[in-house]
Amino acid sequence: MADKPAKKAPTPAEVVGDNHGTADDTSAGAAPPPARIGELLPSELVLYPLGGRPFFPGMLTPIQVEGSPYYETVRWALDSPGKMFGIILSRAEEGQEVYNPEKLFRFGTVVRILEAAVNESEKQVKLLAEGISRFEVREIVAGDGPLRAQVIHHSTTTEALDQDTLKPYTMAVINTLKEILKYDSLYQEQVKMFLSRHNFSEPNRLADFVASMTSSSREELQEVLETLPIIARMEKVLSLLKKELEIVKLQDKISKQVEEGISDSQRHFFLREQLKEIQKELGITKDDRTADLERFRKRLETLTLSEEARTRIHEEMDKLSVLETSSSEYGVTRNYLDWLTLLPWGVHSKDKVDLKRARRILDDDHDGLEDVKERILEFLAVGKLRGEIGGSIILLVGPPGVGKTSVGRSVARSVGRKFYRFSVGGMRDEAEIKGHRRTYVGAMPGKFIQAIRHTKVANPIIMLDEVDKIGASYQGDPASALLEVLDPEQNTEFLDHYLDVRFDLSKVLFICTANQQDTIPRPLLDRMEVIRLSGYIAEEKLRIARNHLIPKQIVKNGLTRDDLRVATDALRVIIDGYAREAGVRRLEQKIGAIARKSAVRILDGAEKPIRVGRQEVESFLGKPDFRDEKPLSGIGIITGLAWTAMGGATLDVEAVRVRSDSGKAHITLTGSLGDVMKESAQIAYSYLLSHGDKLGGEIANIEGSVHLHVPEGATPKDGPSAGITMTTALLSLMRQEAIARRLAMTGEITLTGQVLAVGGIREKVIAARRVGIRELILPDACRKDYGEVPDHIREGFTVHFVKKYPEVAKIVFGK
Repeated sequence: MADKPAKKAPTPAEVVGDNHGTADDTSAGAAPPPARIGELLPSELVLYPLGGRPFFPGMLTPIQVEGSPYYETVRWALDSPGKMFGIILSRAEEGQEVYNPEKLFRFGTVVRILEAAVNESEKQVKLLAEGISRFEVREIVAGDGPLRAQVIHHSTTTEALDQDTLKPYTMAVINTLKEILKYDSLYQEQVKMFLSRHNFSEPNRLADFVASMTSSSREELQEVLETLPIIARMEKVLSLLKKELEIVKLQDKISKQVEEGISDSQRHFFLREQLKEIQKELGITKDDRTADLERFRKRLETLTLSEEARTRIHEEMDKLSVLETSSSEYGVTRNYLDWLTLLPWGVHSKDKVDLKRARRILDDDHDGLEDVKERILEFLAVGKLRGEIGGSIILLVGPPGVGKTSVGRSVARSVGRKFYRFSVGGMRDEAEIKGHRRTYVGAMPGKFIQAIRHTKVANPIIMLDEVDKIGASYQGDPASALLEVLDPEQNTEFLDHYLDVRFDLSKVLFICTANQQDTIPRPLLDRMEVIRLSGYIAEEKLRIARNHLIPKQIVKNGLTRDDLRVATDALRVIIDGYAREAGVRRLEQKIGAIARKSAVRILDGAEKPIRVGRQEVESFLGKPDFRDEKPLSGIGIITGLAWTAMGGATLDVEAVRVRSDSGKAHITLTGSLGDVMKESAQIAYSYLLSHGDKLGGEIANIEGSVHLHVPEGATPKDGPSAGITMTTALLSLMRQEAIARRLAMTGEITLTGQVLAVGGIREKVIAARRVGIRELILPDACRKDYGEVPDHIREGFTVHFVKKYPEVAKIVFGK
């Protein structure tokens, strides 16, 4: 035997050199005894740890090695006489170092290198390796160089076993393998490779091969590797093979289900294509391009096109006839032609202008608004005499909830035209009005062309809601774009960016709605005929609730007329305590709340009908939102009238004298007043400093510091309407005289005492009526406005018209 390895790191030749059997003990000429595997393989192996699956004896596989320490391991093996190394599985998880002796399993496989290609410069080795036998690590060898270990080699022999004992296991494995091959053809290649080097009569190789081809976990496969008795190993392999059979059966089932779905789709596709070809041969149908062109030509037969539109459509159809149906340009052109041919060129609905019918529809749909109905009937009458109603733009202005949108629908019903509504509130993109150019992906025409296509006539009624809230941005100014649309002199040739063909909108009746006129651009407002909807008084709200809102909410909440009864007194309480706004939207919400709570009570077994009287309102709606406030009275306190976007309102103005150290005349203003209102206060103060003594006041009472306040300071207030109200409050302070009766006033004052006209008279009169004030002081210039207020609203009022402020002082203070 050779010498034992030295203390220094041994060379590969030295490690392997003393482990081969010799013939020293054999007699001359005698045949040597059979070599055992332990005598043919080295007792010390360089180890190659793996992090995936174990390597089994009998496996033949290519391995590519790059970088340290794998490169050094393989080079060590290549330099050894047997060109052998040990592949062993590591317990290291993903991301952990596999070259850790503590993480290695005890059993591995001895591998012999059959072929190798070495790249020294890049430290790469490509090799073909064959598994020889199992080994068991006895001890890790310390020292420099690759990871090495003292090993014990294990060889599984079947010679001592009865073949009758092994045969059932072998046949069970082979039969199960055959079943797997029926479902998965990928295993066939592996079986062919195995049979080219071994056969099924080798149970040892068969067990290792079958284990290696399964998809079992590394722990299960390592357990097979560590099982030395062949019977026990065959049992483990058979168990793994049965699991694999179930997996491939399930995979095959899923694959068939997917393939059936795909094959059905493919079959339908091919059948449809064949059907198309058969129909084309028989002349029953045509290809997509021909069908599209014929569809467009058929649409044109019923249209009266302009010369420009006709030319453009024929040009586009000629282009479509030469384009490939699969090209993107074909889709763009087809969509463009679709829009052009679906527009109702020359198609107009016939107006049914019957004033009696129109009046009946307006009365059925709306209670109150008599002046608005009259204006609409006048408009329809003029249209009937002219022979057409188009070419006009109506603007309905009023607080929220007064019925602007529903009035527009009623006009459409009374005329018999198609109706289309869209909101321009918050609109910031000009393309919403005039369309996108066709160069953009997803381009579409603007809202007006969409409305024309939707209604299928060239003379619908189009309602533009919230025109006072239209916006502007870097994308354009929609309000300016509307100028062309709403101008009867220009909209005869409206040009949409998408169509790029002029379309006549002059027959369209445009109805716009707004809460206030102030924010509507002046050029746009000049094109509109303004009709004001000022709001409803309590009696009108009562009729609306009885005739419209209660029936609507009963149906909406799944009730019947026999389920709910709301008394008139209850409605008055709701109107006065919960819904004082100019419109009826909040009133409808409160009636809806009563209907919902009634539905709950009915389902809980309450007796029908549910009766709601004055006393029951609070149990349904809670405490009133508005309380009956005692009107302010005293020296320096006067009630004024104001207009807001929500309708008319009353406001009290208070004036008091405060101590001033400077002695200079000064007025302090509070109550969130705007600039115009502050100027009115300054004018009133200056006027009284100059003329107050002539009106019975003491100048000394306001010569110092005066504080003038308008209550509800959190609410912003502005406008000139409170001029005479502030003047009267300061005059009351000068005279030290309170007003003994309830009255209200509105009007602008000048430095010379002139009382100028103000707006919103109807809304202000309604607000006074709502709070029970029946005596008013108005500018003489507002006589006409007051005369236009309906008689039922003016009933019971005492109104004083004044031109100069001394007239106001005489009415209020009597002298």
